[in-house]
Amino acid sequence: MSQLVNTSLQGKLALITGCTGGIGRATAIVLASRGCSIAQPRRTGCSISSGSGSLRNVRRLHTEVVDTLGHPDILFNNSGATGKVIGPKGNIQDLDIEMFEATWKLNTGSSYLLTQLCVPHMIDQKYGRVIFCSSSSTAQGTGGVIGPHYASSKSALHGLLHWLASRYAADGLVLGSFTPSLSNPNCPFFQTCNAVAPALITDTGMMSNPNPDYVKLIPIGRFGIPDEIASIVELLVSNGYMNNKILVADGGWTPGAF
Repeated sequence: MSQLVNTSLQGKLALITGCTGGIGRATAIVLASRGCSIAQPRRTGCSISSGSGSLRNVRRLHTEVVDTLGHPDILFNNSGATGKVIGPKGNIQDLDIEMFEATWKLNTGSSYLLTQLCVPHMIDQKYGRVIFCSSSSTAQGTGGVIGPHYASSKSALHGLLHWLASRYAADGLVLGSFTPSLSNPNCPFFQTCNAVAPALITDTGMMSNPNPDYVKLIPIGRFGIPDEIASIVELLVSNGYMNNKILVADGGWTPGAF
């Protein structure tokens, strides 16, 4: 099989935030089955807590992983929180600026900072995978079922990934060794950056007790499960030609080309 499709992740280290349950845990299991090591720091687990110390926690998490296991080759920015739920018919006056800021700091700021900390090593070694867990609320045109603070914090991740994917793919072309070329088709991609955008996934912190009426929104007639999202992350990790993409997984709720 071509070197461009990695059937084994042996020797790679993945840092998955929020890997104690739900999508994060399912992804950790599937990547480990491919030979990938999973970072589980001693003090902070794989979680990034909300609140004023969330960005300090990000730095502490990264330092602990590097000191104990080495630099991550794969980063799955999976941590997030909904904050207050007001739903699609809520009132914007019911969300104060403090809630908006806290949601953005955790869902967007922590992903930005952790990516910023991990990317330099990926550049140095000419290999890396950065994946964001966003939300299909960003693609529906409705803002989803949580509220504007959550939907906007996840939408921001798409702008971030587009910049990252374009920036470092372009560097690869300039340097001539990061991405495949006609002269060297077996040269592996140095770095890809993508996102998975799930909706209404059960057995997660957000959907521990889902409103049964939400099933009516999904054409296939059921909620998703974490393993189904983990299999998409596995694809994005193992396929070096997938770059600058947002893969929506919502049972057909959102029509789209990807």
